[in-house]
Amino acid sequence: MSANPGGRRRVVVTGMGIASPIGHSVPDVVRSLREGTTGIVTMPQWGAYKGLYTRLAGEVRGLSLDYPRKATRTMGRVALLAVWATERALEDAGLTLDDLADARVGVAHGSTHGSSSSMKGPLERVFTENTFEGMPSSAYFRFMSHTTAANLAIHFGIKGRVITTCSACTSGSQGIGYGYEAIRSGYEDLMLCGGAEELHELHAAVFDVMYATSTKYNERPEASPRPYDAARDGMVVGEGAGTLVLEEYEHARRRGARILAELVGYGTNCDGQHATSPSVEGMAGAMQRALDDAGLAATAIDYVNGHGTATELGDIAETHATARVLGPDIAISSTKSYTGHTLGACGAIESIVSIQAMRDGFVPPTRNLDEVDPRCAALDYVRELRVQDSRLVMNNNFAFGGINTSLVFARFDA
Repeated sequence: MSANPGGRRRVVVTGMGIASPIGHSVPDVVRSLREGTTGIVTMPQWGAYKGLYTRLAGEVRGLSLDYPRKATRTMGRVALLAVWATERALEDAGLTLDDLADARVGVAHGSTHGSSSSMKGPLERVFTENTFEGMPSSAYFRFMSHTTAANLAIHFGIKGRVITTCSACTSGSQGIGYGYEAIRSGYEDLMLCGGAEELHELHAAVFDVMYATSTKYNERPEASPRPYDAARDGMVVGEGAGTLVLEEYEHARRRGARILAELVGYGTNCDGQHATSPSVEGMAGAMQRALDDAGLAATAIDYVNGHGTATELGDIAETHATARVLGPDIAISSTKSYTGHTLGACGAIESIVSIQAMRDGFVPPTRNLDEVDPRCAALDYVRELRVQDSRLVMNNNFAFGGINTSLVFARFDA
């Protein structure tokens, strides 16, 4: 089909791949959510850094990223995680490399920036020894901001558009949203969408210096983070990757694909006022845009996977924005309470969780939510595993720079 910017096509999810602190397959992640298993661990080695006080992280463990060197010389850990998740998503969608050779297949993928671990060695020599000698020719490609999207395109031979999202904690959700728009408008038939992040002490330090990380629970990793809880003391950084195969509905039908969900609405905007202070109006605006895009009333949404970072101001602003748009009866939880904040990956990981929870008929509870902070808005906070027949779920993410996203997925009944 030729590009049709004035028209509107249906966009469905036909494959999902995930690497996370609580599992490296969708069934494993669902099992962790059902059993309340945390992926948060202590990082005693961070004690070597003066001025870094958090010792908590959500780390991807037990996952082999041992690819042939020739295929990965331009990849740091963040790109390797993205490739691994994308391989799983393609397998889930029943797609081969030959299927991706079509020129109407694209990528929309991102991270907060490139590979921090790959940046350390080369730049250390530049700034401490004043020399560029010995810098690998592939170094830049590992830590460039669009490393996940570019490496995915090269690795899988993508010939269509490549959309690179580097918007901090909305990198993954914007990747999904922009891929959705590319298909809906007729520019592509299939998009590999999502985000990734690698764990690094620099990421922890960025939030630590703003007093936004959890430090009170350094000796009790299972007790943090605590989204929406009165005793929360900050976020826990994490890592991982998530990729969704988005496909035009008729294209998916023609090849007999299994359809997991339909993406029916996307909203993104900017607060336009402050780099770090959250805006209720901005967050609410993104949610309303997603509803308007889907042509839905607020009452149609059954569950919200909230951003829920466990920061003081962020949780308060988010819950009031959610209540303003969706009302006090909406079920909400934060699965960052299991994984930590996976930054550029969170929008993709949490979209996968939202879709699978809808498919399996349950709502994952927020871990460690013992007492809802009275400053948070009145909502239906899910604190225990809930059996629920959801037809429409919303995933919200918010980022530095005042960037907000909201995605609405619908259950697909064949």
